Amino acid sequence: MWKVIQPFSQRKLPLCVIVKGLVEVNPMELAAFRFVGVLLPAIPIIIYKGEHPFPKGRRIMLIMRSFVGTTALMLSFYAFRHMPLADASVVVFSVPVFVAIFAKIFLKEPFGLFNIVTVCLTLIGVVLITRPPFIFGHTVESLTDGHATSEHTDIWGAIAAFSATLFGANVYVLLRALKGLHFSVIMTNFGSFALVQTMIISWAIGAVCLPRCGVDRLLVIALALFSFGGQILLTLALQIEQAGPVAIARSADIVFAFFWQVLFFNEIPNKYSVGGAILVTSSVLLIGLRKWAVSLPDTSNIKRSLSILAM
Repeated sequence: MWKVIQPFSQRKLPLCVIVKGLVEVNPMELAAFRFVGVLLPAIPIIIYKGEHPFPKGRRIMLIMRSFVGTTALMLSFYAFRHMPLADASVVVFSVPVFVAIFAKIFLKEPFGLFNIVTVCLTLIGVVLITRPPFIFGHTVESLTDGHATSEHTDIWGAIAAFSATLFGANVYVLLRALKGLHFSVIMTNFGSFALVQTMIISWAIGAVCLPRCGVDRLLVIALALFSFGGQILLTLALQIEQAGPVAIARSADIVFAFFWQVLFFNEIPNKYSVGGAILVTSSVLLIGLRKWAVSLPDTSNIKRSLSILAM
């Protein structure tokens, strides 16, 4: 634990590092603390704005968004705990690629050859990262602390990461259906429902307990604060900038995940993880570029240069 705690005072840590580092707190309970950080600051905002907390005509969608988003986050927390940090991050952050599939199913949006190619590239990348035992066997050589070791593939962690991606893709589709609602309404419903869901699951598996005093409790508070800050910043980014550039900027999280894995956990990714990350990151970048190209005016020189992506 000290290898993780030691650099904390020197830099701001991402949520995934805190989740992986707090090994004595169950991931489901960490998810509950995370949603406290989403709910509490959202309540005064919705009161100040005078918004209805549970508007008619949107209630089912709000509940579905809350359930899907909560499940996605719990699965991703489980994956961060049971997989190498970079591997789990790459799979979880491949969400934009799979959004197109569910947008086609539920919103009847177009799904062409470009989408098929990016989905196939992403699936190949996910296979390289998760390394299913029936393809790669049960161990793959990796480096930890500079020494070669046999890395055991945690199949349940891989399943959780990929499932989190599928649930997360549906969150984007549901948020599109909820456009027009103030972000405080969505976050208040999300935080309330998610807190109940995570507490019930934590109680069912016997994981309800307070983190030990000291650094652990400070990190739990940091987890809650970073969660709220991240939600607000993402919402503002999507209001100020188009979705394509935002998706491209978020793909940088994959690069940082590899850096944090080496820095905090002394785990050097193997060739399969690096190759899979390149494929997934390329797909996410192509999706972001395409969204940006499509949204540009027809007279734009940039759109003409990216005409293949805009088709």
